[in-house]
Amino acid sequence: MKKTKKPIEKFVKIVKRLRKDCPWDREQTHKSIRHSLIEETYEVIEAIDQNDADELKKELGDLLLHIVLHAVIAEEEKSFTLEDVIDSISEKMIRRHPHVFGDVIVEDSHEVKRNWEHIKMTEGRESVIDGVPKEMPALLRALRIQEKASKVGFDWKKKRDVWKKVDEEIKEFTGAERSKNHAHIEEEFGDLLFSLVNYSRFIGVNPEFALKESINKFSKRFYHIEKEIQRRGKRIGAVSMKEMDEIWDARKKMKE
Repeated sequence: MKKTKKPIEKFVKIVKRLRKDCPWDREQTHKSIRHSLIEETYEVIEAIDQNDADELKKELGDLLLHIVLHAVIAEEEKSFTLEDVIDSISEKMIRRHPHVFGDVIVEDSHEVKRNWEHIKMTEGRESVIDGVPKEMPALLRALRIQEKASKVGFDWKKKRDVWKKVDEEIKEFTGAERSKNHAHIEEEFGDLLFSLVNYSRFIGVNPEFALKESINKFSKRFYHIEKEIQRRGKRIGAVSMKEMDEIWDARKKMKE
C-alpha cells in the first residue's frame, strides 16, 4: 500500500513543481517577492483583528507559501533547505527556554523575557536592541526598541516622569517651529513621537494599534461626510469646511 504524503511534504512538492513548470514562479527570487511577504503578513494580522478564523486559516496558508518558496529557492541555490529552517528554529526554542527544556527556574513571564534577552546576547549580538527590523513600521519599531532597553533596566520608573519628558519634547518642538529650520523641526517632531510611544508603554497601549484604530475611525467618518454631501446633491471639495465639520460633529455624536 502506497504511503500517503504528509500535508507539508505534499505542499513542498507542489511549490517545487511550480518552480519547475510555471514561468512566473520560476523567475522569482528572494528579493522579488520580499514585499509580498510583508503584504501577506499584514493580511494575517487583519484576519486576527477581525476575529475571522476561516480567513486566518487562508492567510496563514498564503504566508506559509512564502516561507516554503523562500526555502525552495534557497535549496536550489544550495544555501539551506526547509528542514534546515525547521531545525534552526527548533534548536533556538529549546535554547531560549531553559526553564522548559532545562533546569532553570523562573518566577513569571517578566523573568522569561529578561532571560530571553540575556540568551540572545550570548548568541553573538552586540546590542540588546539588535534584531528589531529596520523595515518595521516606525511606531512599532520605537516600541520594540524601548521594550528591549527596558528589559535591561534602561527605563523610567514612574509614569509621571515619562509625561514630563513628553511635555519637555512639546516645548522643544515648539521652539524648533519658531526657528523655521525644517531639519530641526523634523528632528524634534520625531523626538516628540518617540516620547509619546514611551508613554504608551506605561499605560499599556500599543501605539501602532491605537493609531490604526484612529485612522479607521477617521476614515469611517470621512466616508460619511462624502455620502452625506452626495445625498445633498453637492460635490466633495465644493462645500465649505464649516459644512463638512457640522456633518463630522453630527456623525461623531452618533453611535458608530
